[in-house]
Amino acid sequence: MDCQLDIFFLEAVLNGLLLAGLLALLALGLNLIFGVIDVVWICYAELVMIGMYGIYYAHKGGVPLLLAALFGILLVALAGAVLHQVVIRPVLDSAPINQLLVTGGVLFFLQAAATMAFGVDFRNLGIRFGSITLADMSFSYSRIITFGVALAAMLVLWLFLSRTYVGIAIRAIAQDRQIMPLMGVDQRRIYLITSAIGGGLAGLAAALMVLQYDIYPQIGLQFGPLIFMICVLGGLGSLIGGFVAAFIISEFIAIGGSCFATEWGYAIAFLFFMVVIFIRPQGLFGGRS
Repeated sequence: MDCQLDIFFLEAVLNGLLLAGLLALLALGLNLIFGVIDVVWICYAELVMIGMYGIYYAHKGGVPLLLAALFGILLVALAGAVLHQVVIRPVLDSAPINQLLVTGGVLFFLQAAATMAFGVDFRNLGIRFGSITLADMSFSYSRIITFGVALAAMLVLWLFLSRTYVGIAIRAIAQDRQIMPLMGVDQRRIYLITSAIGGGLAGLAAALMVLQYDIYPQIGLQFGPLIFMICVLGGLGSLIGGFVAAFIISEFIAIGGSCFATEWGYAIAFLFFMVVIFIRPQGLFGGRS
């Protein structure tokens, strides 16, 4: 155990802050979908995996990195819209357990399909941005870029939801699904747009993750439970709650990993999650948005 309040501890805290940007972005899309459609996509992390493979093969095929990233975002946005139309829409009026089971089925299908199509080998773009050193502390440029882009994406989404007609309609449906059709809002269209936006956010997360992580069919198992835990901790459907919970969990992971070991960091984060949910089952921010 090495948990002294020194420069290494501060480095762990700041790296946890950078990690929080990515986790908050991942939770943002899932919370948006749940808040509007009231369905939890258990397969959300697998959509991120699809985006990562799409960006990888586009870039390896000669497409510039930024265009490959745009392709990945559009690919996953389309996948989100298709998932809603083909899988989610038929079960919207079903019991929540049926919705969870059907998205769980999609999770296993996508993992199996990716394994058969791409194999089990770990792949990466081979791009190294290096790191910056400040006062004996080292920070990866890729994590700094990820943090900045994630914050910018959250700001753009907030402006979209608060300043545009479609965004206001999305917020209104999230608050009252029964009254909005009487106001002339096409609920099915809003659901489809929300699913595409949620998919686009997953695609953006994929574009950022390929700069830091290897790509393999089971990468969703690494991030899926973490995303779901953050959403539940913050309060399912609460965008602000997911943002705050991402920072809390990432700091537990970073500081716990610095003081003990990486595995202990995750264990402490999950222990904190269980204690909070036992005390406050609705999450830190409950039904707020």
